[in-house]
Amino acid sequence: MARGRNSGGHRYPRSARVGETLREIIAEELVRIDDERLEFVTVTGIDVDNELNRAHVYFDSLAGEEGDDEIIEALNDHRTRLQSSIGKQIRAKKTPILDFQADIALRSAERIDDILREDRQRRSES
Repeated sequence: MARGRNSGGHRYPRSARVGETLREIIAEELVRIDDERLEFVTVTGIDVDNELNRAHVYFDSLAGEEGDDEIIEALNDHRTRLQSSIGKQIRAKKTPILDFQADIALRSAERIDDILREDRQRRSES
């Protein structure tokens, strides 16, 4: 029996595949944008809804939480350019609307690592 595209095993969800493609496109485009507010910004992940209407773009930067508002403003200023680049590079009926948010989960994980590191250091000193 021939194996079809939909037979057997778990498939990588379409929204996850689209999200990864969007992450790559946006990351590449951010390198091309001449805006100092975006110099040290990294796209850490993208969540795309099942209908591909909206994409939540998560980012982190060396500026930390203090720079989030300025980065979100810059990303919103360049939203049209980013969406245009996405539209040119993906084969989809529509381009999701981009929504930019700081990656709180990543920062929380970093804080936990710092706390654990400090605790290990304190224990080794006593």
